Amino acid sequence: MRIKVINGNTFESMTQGIDQSAQAARFPDTEIVTTQPKAGPESVESYYDEYLAIPGILEEIILSGDEFDAFVIACWGDPGVEAAREITLKPVIGIAEASMYVANMVAARWGVITTQHRTLDMIEKTIYKTGFSHRCVSIRTTGIPVVETETAREATTDALEQIGRLAIAQDKAEALCLGCAGMSGLDHALEKRLGIPVIDSVAAAVKMAEAIVSLHKQNSKALTYQVPSPKPIKGFPAHMQPGRFSANSDKK
Repeated sequence: MRIKVINGNTFESMTQGIDQSAQAARFPDTEIVTTQPKAGPESVESYYDEYLAIPGILEEIILSGDEFDAFVIACWGDPGVEAAREITLKPVIGIAEASMYVANMVAARWGVITTQHRTLDMIEKTIYKTGFSHRCVSIRTTGIPVVETETAREATTDALEQIGRLAIAQDKAEALCLGCAGMSGLDHALEKRLGIPVIDSVAAAVKMAEAIVSLHKQNSKALTYQVPSPKPIKGFPAHMQPGRFSANSDKK
Protein backbone atom coordinates (compact mmCIF):
# COMPACT_ATOMS: atom_id res chain seq x y z
CA MET A 1 0.00 0.00 0.00
CA ARG A 2 1.30 3.46 -0.95
CA ILE A 3 -0.09 6.65 0.58
CA LYS A 4 0.81 10.17 -0.48
CA VAL A 5 0.66 12.68 2.37
CA ILE A 6 0.40 16.28 1.16
CA ASN A 7 1.35 19.17 3.42
CA GLY A 8 -1.12 21.95 2.71
CA ASN A 9 1.57 24.64 2.83
CA THR A 10 5.05 25.12 1.38
CA PHE A 11 7.04 25.22 4.66
CA GLU A 12 9.67 22.51 4.23
CA SER A 13 10.31 22.02 7.95
CA MET A 14 6.64 21.28 8.49
CA THR A 15 6.64 18.81 5.61
CA GLN A 16 9.49 16.98 7.34
CA GLY A 17 7.63 16.97 10.67
CA ILE A 18 4.48 15.67 9.01
CA ASP A 19 6.50 12.91 7.37
CA GLN A 20 7.97 11.84 10.70
CA SER A 21 4.52 11.52 12.24
CA ALA A 22 3.12 9.70 9.21
CA GLN A 23 6.05 7.27 9.08
CA ALA A 24 5.69 6.52 12.80
CA ALA A 25 1.99 5.75 12.40
CA ARG A 26 2.09 3.53 9.30
CA PHE A 27 1.95 -0.24 9.21
CA PRO A 28 5.32 -1.85 8.30
CA ASP A 29 4.17 -2.74 4.78
CA THR A 30 2.73 0.72 4.04
CA GLU A 31 4.89 3.14 2.07
CA ILE A 32 4.46 6.84 2.86
CA VAL A 33 5.56 9.60 0.49
CA THR A 34 5.21 13.09 1.95
CA THR A 35 5.18 16.14 -0.31
CA GLN A 36 4.19 19.79 -0.43
CA PRO A 37 2.70 21.92 -3.22
CA LYS A 38 5.06 23.50 -5.72
CA ALA A 39 3.34 26.85 -5.17
CA GLY A 40 1.25 28.27 -2.35
CA PRO A 41 1.45 29.99 1.02
CA GLU A 42 4.13 29.21 3.60
CA SER A 43 1.38 28.63 6.14
CA VAL A 44 -2.42 28.42 6.08
CA GLU A 45 -3.81 30.86 8.62
CA SER A 46 -6.65 32.61 6.76
CA TYR A 47 -9.27 31.94 4.13
CA TYR A 48 -7.05 33.69 1.58
CA ASP A 49 -4.19 31.34 2.43
CA GLU A 50 -6.50 28.34 2.25
CA TYR A 51 -7.98 29.15 -1.14
CA LEU A 52 -4.56 29.84 -2.66
CA ALA A 53 -3.24 26.55 -1.24
CA ILE A 54 -5.93 24.39 -2.85
CA PRO A 55 -4.72 24.43 -6.51
CA GLY A 56 -1.26 23.24 -5.43
CA ILE A 57 -2.76 20.49 -3.28
CA LEU A 58 -4.96 19.29 -6.14
CA GLU A 59 -2.01 19.36 -8.52
CA GLU A 60 -0.09 16.99 -6.20
CA ILE A 61 -2.94 14.51 -6.57
CA ILE A 62 -3.37 14.99 -10.31
CA LEU A 63 0.33 14.46 -11.08
CA SER A 64 0.38 11.26 -8.99
CA GLY A 65 -1.68 9.28 -11.46
CA ASP A 66 -2.05 5.66 -10.34
CA GLU A 67 1.09 5.63 -8.20
CA PHE A 68 -0.75 5.77 -4.85
CA ASP A 69 -3.61 3.93 -3.17
CA ALA A 70 -4.77 6.89 -1.06
CA PHE A 71 -4.04 10.54 -0.34
CA VAL A 72 -3.89 12.48 2.92
CA ILE A 73 -4.35 16.25 2.98
CA ALA A 74 -2.24 17.34 5.95
CA CYS A 75 -3.81 20.67 6.85
CA TRP A 76 -6.41 20.78 9.60
CA GLY A 77 -9.05 22.66 7.62
CA ASP A 78 -8.96 19.88 4.99
CA PRO A 79 -8.61 22.42 2.14
CA GLY A 80 -9.84 21.10 -1.18
CA VAL A 81 -10.82 17.67 0.12
CA GLU A 82 -14.15 17.59 -1.72
CA ALA A 83 -12.57 18.69 -5.01
CA ALA A 84 -9.84 16.10 -4.52
CA ARG A 85 -12.46 13.38 -4.20
CA GLU A 86 -13.91 14.48 -7.54
CA ILE A 87 -10.65 14.08 -9.45
CA THR A 88 -9.61 10.63 -8.23
CA LEU A 89 -11.16 7.31 -7.33
CA LYS A 90 -8.60 6.82 -4.57
CA PRO A 91 -9.61 7.65 -0.97
CA VAL A 92 -8.72 11.20 0.08
CA ILE A 93 -8.48 11.73 3.83
CA GLY A 94 -8.39 15.13 5.49
CA ILE A 95 -6.55 15.20 8.81
CA ALA A 96 -9.29 17.27 10.47
CA GLU A 97 -12.04 14.82 9.59
CA ALA A 98 -9.87 11.85 10.58
CA SER A 99 -8.95 13.34 13.97
CA MET A 100 -12.58 14.09 14.76
CA TYR A 101 -13.66 10.56 13.92
CA VAL A 102 -10.99 9.19 16.26
CA ALA A 103 -11.87 11.63 19.04
CA ASN A 104 -15.53 10.73 18.63
CA MET A 105 -14.74 7.05 19.16
CA VAL A 106 -12.70 7.52 22.35
CA ALA A 107 -14.59 10.31 24.11
CA ALA A 108 -18.16 11.50 24.57
CA ARG A 109 -17.09 15.14 24.67
CA TRP A 110 -14.02 16.44 22.90
CA GLY A 111 -12.38 19.61 21.68
CA VAL A 112 -9.83 21.13 19.31
CA ILE A 113 -6.71 23.05 20.34
CA THR A 114 -5.04 25.04 17.61
CA THR A 115 -3.02 28.05 16.47
CA GLN A 116 -4.07 31.58 15.51
CA HIS A 117 -7.09 33.22 17.16
CA ARG A 118 -8.37 34.36 13.76
CA THR A 119 -8.84 30.74 12.64
CA LEU A 120 -11.71 30.17 15.09
CA ASP A 121 -14.38 30.61 12.42
CA MET A 122 -12.47 28.35 10.04
CA ILE A 123 -12.27 25.65 12.71
CA GLU A 124 -15.97 25.97 13.55
CA LYS A 125 -16.95 25.63 9.89
CA THR A 126 -14.73 22.56 9.44
CA ILE A 127 -16.34 20.87 12.43
CA TYR A 128 -19.85 21.77 11.22
CA LYS A 129 -19.13 20.50 7.71
CA THR A 130 -17.95 17.18 9.11
CA GLY A 131 -21.12 16.85 11.18
CA PHE A 132 -19.64 16.91 14.68
CA SER A 133 -20.77 20.27 16.04
CA HIS A 134 -22.94 18.48 18.61
CA ARG A 135 -19.97 16.47 19.93
CA CYS A 136 -17.26 19.12 19.90
CA VAL A 137 -17.58 21.04 23.17
CA SER A 138 -14.44 23.16 23.01
CA ILE A 139 -12.33 25.12 20.52
CA ARG A 140 -9.30 26.81 22.05
CA THR A 141 -6.70 28.88 20.19
CA THR A 142 -3.17 29.70 21.32
CA GLY A 143 -2.35 32.65 19.07
CA ILE A 144 0.81 30.84 17.96
CA PRO A 145 1.68 31.26 14.25
CA VAL A 146 1.63 28.00 12.31
CA VAL A 147 5.35 28.21 11.44
CA GLU A 148 6.23 28.39 15.15
CA THR A 149 4.62 25.01 15.79
CA GLU A 150 7.74 23.65 14.08
CA THR A 151 10.35 26.22 15.08
CA ALA A 152 9.34 26.61 18.75
CA ARG A 153 8.27 23.14 19.84
CA GLU A 154 8.60 23.52 23.61
CA ALA A 155 6.77 26.86 23.67
CA THR A 156 4.05 25.33 21.50
CA THR A 157 3.69 22.35 23.82
CA ASP A 158 3.45 24.63 26.87
CA ALA A 159 0.81 26.80 25.20
CA LEU A 160 -1.21 23.77 24.16
CA GLU A 161 -1.04 22.39 27.68
CA GLN A 162 -2.34 25.70 29.06
CA ILE A 163 -5.36 25.88 26.78
CA GLY A 164 -5.87 22.13 27.05
CA ARG A 165 -6.28 22.49 30.81
CA LEU A 166 -8.88 25.21 30.22
CA ALA A 167 -10.73 22.95 27.79
CA ILE A 168 -10.82 20.19 30.39
CA ALA A 169 -11.74 22.36 33.38
CA GLN A 170 -14.15 24.81 31.79
CA ASP A 171 -15.56 22.92 28.80
CA LYS A 172 -15.42 19.38 30.23
CA ALA A 173 -13.51 18.09 27.19
CA GLU A 174 -12.56 14.43 27.52
CA ALA A 175 -10.23 14.26 24.49
CA LEU A 176 -8.49 16.84 22.32
CA CYS A 177 -7.61 17.03 18.62
CA LEU A 178 -4.41 18.81 17.65
CA GLY A 179 -5.77 21.32 15.15
CA CYS A 180 -2.66 21.86 13.02
CA ALA A 181 -0.41 19.52 11.07
CA GLY A 182 2.58 21.32 12.58
CA MET A 183 1.58 19.95 15.99
CA SER A 184 2.20 16.38 14.85
CA GLY A 185 4.30 14.46 17.32
CA LEU A 186 3.23 16.47 20.38
CA ASP A 187 0.34 14.18 21.30
CA HIS A 188 2.18 11.85 23.69
CA ALA A 189 3.81 14.63 25.70
CA LEU A 190 0.48 16.40 26.02
CA GLU A 191 -1.31 13.22 27.03
CA LYS A 192 1.15 12.79 29.89
CA ARG A 193 0.58 16.36 31.02
CA LEU A 194 -3.20 16.47 30.57
CA GLY A 195 -4.26 12.91 31.36
CA ILE A 196 -6.74 12.57 28.46
CA PRO A 197 -6.45 11.29 24.87
CA VAL A 198 -4.76 13.78 22.52
CA ILE A 199 -5.13 13.02 18.81
CA ASP A 200 -2.25 13.52 16.38
CA SER A 201 -4.29 14.43 13.31
CA VAL A 202 -1.71 13.31 10.75
CA ALA A 203 -1.34 9.91 12.42
CA ALA A 204 -5.12 9.54 12.58
CA ALA A 205 -5.43 10.27 8.86
CA VAL A 206 -2.76 7.73 7.93
CA LYS A 207 -4.53 5.01 9.92
CA MET A 208 -7.88 5.97 8.38
CA ALA A 209 -6.38 5.81 4.89
CA GLU A 210 -4.90 2.38 5.59
CA ALA A 211 -8.28 1.13 6.83
CA ILE A 212 -10.25 2.39 3.81
CA VAL A 213 -7.73 0.98 1.35
CA SER A 214 -7.82 -2.36 3.20
CA LEU A 215 -11.60 -2.35 2.85
CA HIS A 216 -11.16 -1.87 -0.92
CA LYS A 217 -13.32 1.26 -0.97
CA GLN A 218 -13.07 4.14 -3.43
CA ASN A 219 -14.74 7.51 -3.78
CA SER A 220 -18.35 7.25 -4.88
CA LYS A 221 -18.97 8.69 -8.33
CA ALA A 222 -22.74 8.30 -8.10
CA LEU A 223 -23.47 12.02 -7.75
CA THR A 224 -21.59 14.51 -5.59
CA TYR A 225 -18.02 13.36 -6.33
CA GLN A 226 -18.51 12.83 -10.06
CA VAL A 227 -15.61 14.14 -12.11
CA PRO A 228 -15.85 17.86 -12.97
CA SER A 229 -17.68 18.74 -16.16
CA PRO A 230 -15.23 19.28 -19.03
CA LYS A 231 -14.81 22.98 -19.71
CA PRO A 232 -11.84 25.26 -20.36
CA ILE A 233 -10.23 26.80 -17.27
CA LYS A 234 -8.31 29.81 -18.49
CA GLY A 235 -4.76 30.26 -17.26
CA PHE A 236 -4.30 26.74 -15.90
CA PRO A 237 -2.02 24.11 -17.49
CA ALA A 238 -3.32 21.16 -19.51
CA HIS A 239 -2.98 18.68 -16.65
CA MET A 240 -5.36 20.80 -14.51
CA GLN A 241 -8.11 20.96 -17.15
CA PRO A 242 -11.22 18.96 -16.14
CA GLY A 243 -11.55 17.39 -19.58
CA ARG A 244 -8.61 15.10 -18.76
CA PHE A 245 -10.40 13.26 -15.93
CA SER A 246 -12.14 9.95 -16.43
CA ALA A 247 -15.14 8.75 -14.44
CA ASN A 248 -13.72 5.24 -14.34
CA SER A 249 -9.99 5.55 -13.82
CA ASP A 250 -7.27 7.87 -12.60
CA LYS A 251 -5.25 9.53 -15.34
CA LYS A 252 -1.53 10.07 -15.33
